[in-house]
Amino acid sequence: MRWIRMLTMALLAAAAIVAPDASKAQSRQWSEGYIPNLAVKTQDGKTVRFYDDLIKDKIVIISFIYTSCTDICPLTTARLSQLEERLGDLVGRDIFFISMTVDPKRDTPERLKQFSAAFTTGPGWTFVTGDPEDIRAINYKFGERSEILSEHRNQIVLGNDATGEWQRDSAFSDLNRLVMTVRSLDPKWRDQVRPPAADLGNNTGLAMSTQPGQALFKKICAPCHTIGVGDRVGPDLRDVTARRERAWLSAFIQNPAKLRALRDPAAMALAEKYPAVRMPVLGLGRRMRRIWSPILRRRPCGSAKNRLQCRSRTSTTVTHTTIESEESCSQIRSL
Repeated sequence: MRWIRMLTMALLAAAAIVAPDASKAQSRQWSEGYIPNLAVKTQDGKTVRFYDDLIKDKIVIISFIYTSCTDICPLTTARLSQLEERLGDLVGRDIFFISMTVDPKRDTPERLKQFSAAFTTGPGWTFVTGDPEDIRAINYKFGERSEILSEHRNQIVLGNDATGEWQRDSAFSDLNRLVMTVRSLDPKWRDQVRPPAADLGNNTGLAMSTQPGQALFKKICAPCHTIGVGDRVGPDLRDVTARRERAWLSAFIQNPAKLRALRDPAAMALAEKYPAVRMPVLGLGRRMRRIWSPILRRRPCGSAKNRLQCRSRTSTTVTHTTIESEESCSQIRSL
């Protein structure tokens, strides 16, 4: 499926760390005068100068999105919101997020505001739109030169304008490694690297192992959903297999856009409750859905009540998938 191919390419790109010589060559090019200082609008409707107000002397994380995307954009933004949470108070003070629209004709400040609110982004994250020609000119300088919306660049750009260091990365790379990469752009911190502190941003409500279904859930679902911790960008998935029929869940996970097009009542209710972001078409085949489904049947071990029902170091096989965790609930049910 196209989405899976795009995700695979993004992950491969994340593995290719910029070589020192290439980084230095890019650093010499991306300086004042190279990045346009055009007038743009933020999600709050404020007019600012792109270079002077958003880039100059700052450490920035730049992504490329459009709000009507039903593919990888929402997931990219969700992953970056996890990065924002991990960086904590540094965001808005030492580090700044910038999301550039690639669809300025439709992405008004109002639409960007609604989109950013869905991910509960903080004041250190600016969503940018403006005159289509100006936005294209800015995006072009950062390497976003696609003519078709669905084929826009999915890499993120990391940079420190003060030092002239720039590189590309992926929102789908390991978040701990990405935190280190971003923080290492600060020369004052670079020689004092520490592991990032644990935070609630990655709390899905379940201890996750490296088994295929759980690894996939953590990578592409946990940025938007929890199991028993509450709504995030999308609904809490606790007991979803009791609330929804298995056939409906399978159809929705495989192609939510199709159910919305058919005006399916449950799909439309979700669209009404979470209007800013649509679940993308993940391109999951039948085999992957079988691997994934048992996770949604598990109960979170976060609450005191559920911890009493959990046992340490449990290994339970469910539909050919082994689930192993430090606190794996004994309430796992087979399909």
